[in-house]
Amino acid sequence: MVLVLDVPERTRRVRRAAARFCLARGWSPLSEVTLPNGRRADILALLPDGGFHIIEVKSCARDFQTDRKWPDYRDFCDALTFAVDPDFPQILLPEDVGLLVACAPDDTALLREAPRHPLAPARRRALLHRYAMLAATRLAGFEDPEALLAERIALRVE
Repeated sequence: MVLVLDVPERTRRVRRAAARFCLARGWSPLSEVTLPNGRRADILALLPDGGFHIIEVKSCARDFQTDRKWPDYRDFCDALTFAVDPDFPQILLPEDVGLLVACAPDDTALLREAPRHPLAPARRRALLHRYAMLAATRLAGFEDPEALLAERIALRVE
């Protein structure tokens, strides 16, 4: 029996596998991070050395072919990688980014390391601040969802 996944489910599975890949390497991944340029990274991972790695999840060829914003992520990371499933036509992906293939949540293969392009110190500091604020806010929301909801409602009213 062949399991056919819809695009949102395929995206969720690849994102989960990519996040587990990050954790296995000692990285700290955050999903759905809005960058200072307004773009939203699928995963922004903080590395042990203080570097940032963006992992862009692509669920199918059409997802990649219609997405023209991914080059904008380079300005906010030290390395950029695409994460895809085994059915993705890898020939479509550029050679100057990393490549992860997520076969299962605990079975992700790094096929190509991402080239490094170090961030400027001021940008790294600003991104680290944004990352820390988002991570702390999400943690606070898990610990006290009602308080976070009340704060969001109050911000909309003002």
